[in-house]
Amino acid sequence: MSISIGSTSEWEKLLSSTSIVVADFYADWCGPCKMIAPHYEKLANEHSRPKKVAFAKINVDTQSTISRTQGVSAMPTFKIFHNGNCIETIKGANPPALTQAVSNALRLAGTGGGQRGESFKTPGRKLGGEGLSQNAPRNVARAYPGRSSWNIGGLLNAIVAFVGLYLVSLFSVSHR
Repeated sequence: MSISIGSTSEWEKLLSSTSIVVADFYADWCGPCKMIAPHYEKLANEHSRPKKVAFAKINVDTQSTISRTQGVSAMPTFKIFHNGNCIETIKGANPPALTQAVSNALRLAGTGGGQRGESFKTPGRKLGGEGLSQNAPRNVARAYPGRSSWNIGGLLNAIVAFVGLYLVSLFSVSHR
């Protein structure tokens, strides 16, 4: 269920006390606002959670201070807030974009239908690994006995690349 915002203080209290706020900035005379309103209400009924996820409706005509502060210039505009900060804005009546934005916000808040800590169930990796095994080569000379630790082919490739870049930069400079 969505909350109709009646004052600036009510808006500020909602932002400060709720993790995710999905705000619908609308006008009574706006056709696209009326068109997407049932979709917004359906999302609100499915996903509202006290103190976690709230859906707010702000009439831009009666709450012009809030709409000006939020930089609303088109109706409808949907703004999604996480801990009081706007993380996404959707301008216009775009139901798929609104649904996707709400899903992303719910995942961010940890209420996206999955269990908490799902990403910590798989084993991680240690930085640097377990160290080198006893038989791991430390340099080329140990890995390939009888070969020099110099790689002549690699050295020649580096020299050719250097000369090529030098020539390209030499001829690319325009002389006046």
